[in-house]
Amino acid sequence: MSSYKIELKDGILRIGFGEPAQNDQIVRDAAARLEEMTTSGELVGGQLLKINGPISIPVAFVLAHKLAHIYGAVAFYDPKLAKYVVSITHNPAYKLGDLID
Repeated sequence: MSSYKIELKDGILRIGFGEPAQNDQIVRDAAARLEEMTTSGELVGGQLLKINGPISIPVAFVLAHKLAHIYGAVAFYDPKLAKYVVSITHNPAYKLGDLID
């Protein structure tokens, strides 16, 4: 079992912690899962990727680095706003800080 779970479901990257571990292992597991998903064709890139779930700061950096290369924009769910916040963008259709349902 992995210390970090990543699944693409209904166009949203669902993330969360798995088996208890420290961030060094969680970062390695998250990177390995992203690589597996890219190699299998599960993550093919696109205009926008929404991410939803709990994350540590080191894992957020891993996801940002890997996903910013294949998606035009990346938005993360903010439960206080009940919306996704665009956090990375190379796509002129999305601006940093845009809120998306």
